[in-house]
Amino acid sequence: MPDRFPLDRTQRALFDAFLDHGLTEWVARLPDQLAHGLDRRRFGDLPAWEKAVAKLPALPESRDVVLDQDSVRVDVALDDSRQRQCENLLRKLMPWRKGPYVLGGINIDTEWRSDWKWQRVAPHLAPLEGRRVLDVGGGNGYHAWRMAGAGAAFVLVIDPSPRFYYQFQAIRHFVGDADAWRTHFLPVGIEDVPPQLEAFDTTFSMGVLYHRPSPLEHLAQLRDTLRPGGELVLETLVVEGDANTVFMPGERYAAMPNVYFLPSSAALSHWLERCGFEDVRVVDEAPTSLEEQRSTAWMTFQSLADFLDSEDPTLTLEGYPAPRRAVLVARKPE
Repeated sequence: MPDRFPLDRTQRALFDAFLDHGLTEWVARLPDQLAHGLDRRRFGDLPAWEKAVAKLPALPESRDVVLDQDSVRVDVALDDSRQRQCENLLRKLMPWRKGPYVLGGINIDTEWRSDWKWQRVAPHLAPLEGRRVLDVGGGNGYHAWRMAGAGAAFVLVIDPSPRFYYQFQAIRHFVGDADAWRTHFLPVGIEDVPPQLEAFDTTFSMGVLYHRPSPLEHLAQLRDTLRPGGELVLETLVVEGDANTVFMPGERYAAMPNVYFLPSSAALSHWLERCGFEDVRVVDEAPTSLEEQRSTAWMTFQSLADFLDSEDPTLTLEGYPAPRRAVLVARKPE
């Protein structure tokens, strides 16, 4: 293991997990990927996030970890002083966007009710029991913990945000060793995954496709992460329309930069088939509600309500159709 990037305990566990699950081609790249993804020269706030996680106090061994209900919850007895200390440190990692989490009695009310999406999607998935799962653009790992709660043998979150990385490590601190080591986080993007990997039974990509200027390339990258017969779970912004409907907004969409293509679900199904997937199904499609995405005490910045037309919430500030999201499931051929 290279000495030039000293590894902490969770990073060493990541190496071990890669070896255990046969990701030997990827292991050699990990030191450089970790060094780049956690480079203090690139991310000025990174030392503060790292310090906040390091200062989380030792917790009692006895705890109840619940990963298969509405929230990711860790029931652990904390006295008032330790609970306040933990909450203050967790707040240093704000904004918290994906959740919710309940940790030692601390309710992290995140911007997104990610549990609602999971409840809508989970019944349509191949059983995750014993599977190797990749979560592309997985944020702070909320859905990854739910995947582990569904029985996945190995879950890897990849996301280039170091803030999300340290939020994930904070959650892992509460989860503890008994359940944590099946779920891992690597601060990279899909472009850093070795090509033609074909290693995962299920790959999730949620909230990524519309940020890609070449969406078919992203679909091909996702396909190549899957073993033959593996399942893709794809969530993205869509518009209403037929198989020929694709919308390209201007410089911003609902105040978001770098939003490129919003296809209809029918067009997206066609894209997936052209990229070699089969058994394509639309399992969920609905407008994003103001109850599902909103500002909270743990995400105090503007949220969806601020990005819609104040007189017509069916439109964005720019006059485009308001956010509508769909989840599609597809299979890579055997």
